[in-house]
Amino acid sequence: MYSLLRGHWLYLFLICVWLAPRVCSSWWYMGALGTRVICDNIPGLVSRQRQLCHKHPDTMQSIGDGAKEWIAECQHQFRHHRWNCNTLDRDHTLFGRVMLRSSREAAFVYAISSAGVVFAITRACSQGELSSCSCDPQKKGTSKDNKGTFNWGGCSDNIDYGISFAKAFVDAKEKKGKDARALMNLHNNRAGRKAVKRFLKLECKCHGVSGSCTLRTCWLAMADLQKTGDYLRRKYNGAIQVIMNQDGTGFTVANKNFKKPTKNDLVYFENSPDYCVMDKEAGSLGTAGRVCNRTSRGMDGCEVMCCGRGYDTSRVMRVTKCECKFHWCCVVRCKECHEMTDVHTCKAPKNADWLDHT
Repeated sequence: MYSLLRGHWLYLFLICVWLAPRVCSSWWYMGALGTRVICDNIPGLVSRQRQLCHKHPDTMQSIGDGAKEWIAECQHQFRHHRWNCNTLDRDHTLFGRVMLRSSREAAFVYAISSAGVVFAITRACSQGELSSCSCDPQKKGTSKDNKGTFNWGGCSDNIDYGISFAKAFVDAKEKKGKDARALMNLHNNRAGRKAVKRFLKLECKCHGVSGSCTLRTCWLAMADLQKTGDYLRRKYNGAIQVIMNQDGTGFTVANKNFKKPTKNDLVYFENSPDYCVMDKEAGSLGTAGRVCNRTSRGMDGCEVMCCGRGYDTSRVMRVTKCECKFHWCCVVRCKECHEMTDVHTCKAPKNADWLDHT
């Protein structure tokens, strides 16, 4: 069974690299391959990535875990939007053709994927899963915060190692290119890495008589990935459209009324498509058949989600847990309740509209 699955994913890799080498990042597929990543059988890796893969096979597994998590976080952030971070059905690229566009969606994907790698590697260091790193070795002795002096102890997350490895591995492919898209990807990769470090927090344990906290032992810990996802989503909303400098070394703001992007901002070159109908060249899955909220006026509302095409309503039976009671000791027992509810789904576009976009 494994050999069949591995063959299937390697086939997808080959198609990906053959048809669209600039569209997809092959390391994203490590989440699908799981623990048996074989460096030489992952097409699309540049020489530096392959060297790191051979030297740090245990870290590659962490990158695979990170890929699963950032994809799930991306889909969570955009679950109520026309573009919901899902792949085109049976397409060979992870995000359809959206990567062909230097859009704000592409900016978010590169930022959250880079953040996911930092998060996964740093966590693996702290959990003792990697031979090349452990807890942050710099957090020793005493320090101060607004509550006074404390002793460093426990296991502080080694975020600097996570950032360093993620930069070396993820950026390696973009550094091979000299075009505007490579520059954009490098900027957004860095923004994603910085976002993880932004949410490091100090956690402490008190020592003393009756928890008086006369002495404290503290360590630095990452927040969960959703915190970073929420932050990068806000950066997506405020992403800045730019153009490449003539010397090819940086960006100029496309609209002079906007501020120059900082290292924390997301940048993009091209306007996004509306994602209303399936358009493989634009990376749009379309919204036909998507569930919408009839009463909402937000992005998940039927008027917005369905792009004015209208929606169908069907009655479905839903089974929920209800009348739950706690029984001593210690079981909660619930009944199953059946209820009919209305589900609204977006209508498909008319044939003429469909043909215009395929």
